Amino acid sequence: MKQSIKRAAVLGSGVMGSGIAAHLANCGIHTIMLDIVPKELTKEELAKGLSLEDKVVRNRIAAQSKKALLKQKPAALTTKKSLHLIEVGNMEDDMDKLAEVDWIVEVVVESLPIKKKVFSRIDEIRKQGAIVSSNTSGISVEKMAEDCSEDFKKHFLGTHFFNPPRYLKLLEIIPTVKTDPEVVAFMKKFSEDVLGKGVVEAKDTPNFIANRIGTYGLLITVRKMLEGGYSIGEVDSVTGPIIGRPKSATFRTLDVVGLDTFIHVAKNVYDQVGGEEKEVFTVPDFMKEMLNRGWLGAKSGQGFFLKKKGKDGSAIYELNTETLEYEERKKLKSAAMEMAKQEKGTRRKLKALVNARGDRAGDLVWSMLKPVLLYSARLCGEIADDVLSIDQAMKWGFGWELGPFETWDAIGVEASVTRMKEEGEDIPEWVENMLERGFSSFYKQENGSSFFYQKGEYTQQEFNKKEIHLKRLKESNGVIKKNAGASFIDLGDGVAGLEFHSQGNSIGLDIIQMMNYAIEETEKNYEGLVIGNQGKNFCVGANLAMMLMEAQDQNFMELDIVVRQFQNMAMRIKYAAKPVVAAPFNMVLGGGAEVSLPAAAIQASPETYIGLVEFGVGLIPGGGGTKELYLKQLRNLPKGIQFDLTKVANDVFEKVATATVSKSAAEARENGFLNATDSISANPDHLLYDAKEKVLALAKAGYQPKLPEQIPVVGDSGYAAMLLGAQNLHRSGYASEHDVKIAEKLAYVLSGGRMKEGTVINEQAMLDLEREAFLSLIGEPLTQQRMQHMLVKGKPLRN
Repeated sequence: MKQSIKRAAVLGSGVMGSGIAAHLANCGIHTIMLDIVPKELTKEELAKGLSLEDKVVRNRIAAQSKKALLKQKPAALTTKKSLHLIEVGNMEDDMDKLAEVDWIVEVVVESLPIKKKVFSRIDEIRKQGAIVSSNTSGISVEKMAEDCSEDFKKHFLGTHFFNPPRYLKLLEIIPTVKTDPEVVAFMKKFSEDVLGKGVVEAKDTPNFIANRIGTYGLLITVRKMLEGGYSIGEVDSVTGPIIGRPKSATFRTLDVVGLDTFIHVAKNVYDQVGGEEKEVFTVPDFMKEMLNRGWLGAKSGQGFFLKKKGKDGSAIYELNTETLEYEERKKLKSAAMEMAKQEKGTRRKLKALVNARGDRAGDLVWSMLKPVLLYSARLCGEIADDVLSIDQAMKWGFGWELGPFETWDAIGVEASVTRMKEEGEDIPEWVENMLERGFSSFYKQENGSSFFYQKGEYTQQEFNKKEIHLKRLKESNGVIKKNAGASFIDLGDGVAGLEFHSQGNSIGLDIIQMMNYAIEETEKNYEGLVIGNQGKNFCVGANLAMMLMEAQDQNFMELDIVVRQFQNMAMRIKYAAKPVVAAPFNMVLGGGAEVSLPAAAIQASPETYIGLVEFGVGLIPGGGGTKELYLKQLRNLPKGIQFDLTKVANDVFEKVATATVSKSAAEARENGFLNATDSISANPDHLLYDAKEKVLALAKAGYQPKLPEQIPVVGDSGYAAMLLGAQNLHRSGYASEHDVKIAEKLAYVLSGGRMKEGTVINEQAMLDLEREAFLSLIGEPLTQQRMQHMLVKGKPLRN
């Protein structure tokens, strides 16, 4: 079956519809976005003398949704330039355009009769073989298409995106009995490889997988809160990162989602189930009253939490569920909480809390966790085929670190089942059978492979061939060499890898040493090297605490040696005899950018936030970052065209002086951190594979190390122009005296040390200027205050 998706259509331009259209545009897919025709004119339209027949009026709803994408937070678009890929229209005049597309996504109002009417019209227009899907979160996918043609039914399925589509990984695919299995396989591969999604196949049941279990879990937590006399703030302090859930925990999550949306999802299950389950999905009275008052959360300005301004600044207050008045936010403190915080890893923290019987925090965690584990087990087979699908859905859709069955393994299946029985719970028969057969966990790892329990035996987990899991790779192949900061590993096919694993993946002497060793070994025995890891962030910069300590002790000679070593490492990356490819993702700040910029190529994750942010702590880049960004900008200039060197220097000066951080890999390309030879992986899980393939492609093409670069500089006139800009900001009150001092050092570096404009210097000369500026600034008391503030508060200090 030959299938491809080059053009798509989205019917419905609300928050979800426009979000899906934006994500398709982010992926380079031309998308037609249609919505209904307005029934009334706005005041502005009346003033312009427009009528309901004018095209601009008839397309207004979709056009406004498209325009709103530019202001949406968090941003739906990875770059504003993608907006041109979205074409707008309406569902009366423009339906014929659906004949041109390969995939039609329906995101209209959640009403079966309306959806059936829309699909009937689509069936008349779509070309043979075009895929049609619904983004419904609750209506039966099977029923929607029951009156359509056979070809339509073969190419129809549910594709349930999670909001916001750009950021949430989960895509639930829901085939019907008539959906062609080849269509399902194609959509799974397309969604993973092009849309960058984690795909889970769900059954056509109320709310599918993630929303079914997630909503149940939230309502159970609310019930246990009311029964146990806990406050909203206390619950959130226990149901966040300490148990492997997002920072937004329970009630902050509900504020972000919107109470109206949550109640709608809960009602959808309530209307379709019975018995005890129906009781759980009954929304508490205080929530109904909040809905009546319009306290929906972030979108209405208040919900379970309210931000108030006081004498000492803003403070967040929590809702009292009995009085419906806002009070000071409380946090749950207990011996079990303190004990759990001392444990390493979520699994150990969870186990510590669950086993703390009689402790307020421990009792809350167990009381809300136990029903979710049992509920998930009862639904296994009904909402999804296996435990793996349920766990993946909860991790990718709700941001849980551990799915329900992984959580069960973490706290101990046998011990927890024994406790559940003691408390009078009924254990699902298949779980009992699993334990009786001698299987004591839902998952196991063996020889670098992962297995999950299914129908009486362990089944090996299959992965997309583009997924390289470093943990499993190291378990099966071992590590060539490691120290506290990094490991040198074999990625296979003649490609080596350097993995950071220091605190925050910050760069210290241990990483510098391992990098030098890795390049030396790669030059002898490998085709090339990938610098990458699978931590929370690629690299948050150099080891700030270590540098501050040395500066406060006035160990400037040692600091000089460290900065030189960093610079030398960066130059080794740049001029290695074999290609070195950096694979950055998420936060790539300061030293992380300085490691990436000199690489032979960059293979970036879509969500790459890269920037030289040293200015925020009173410094300028000292490891070659300014030099490399400047050179990269020069390389990106069109060949054979006269260019303004001052403009390039000013642009780099501005990006470094304002600590500009890209909001995506696409924006990083616009900012000059990525160039034409650099690439962006559609799926973050494929990043290391793509980086490895890039190494092999460079090697196959006969990679030759770069020749030493010569740097044309702007000299005195450029220096004066850059410094004048900083001084004007100071006079306007936007920059402090210390900001101007840092800016002067930066301008000095970019000007080449104040010489004649157009003078060409070598890289080492600019590196020496960077290092001297860095060392002079780190000795400044005001810079040290900024560094201290960043380490303690996690945000910049203006002084």
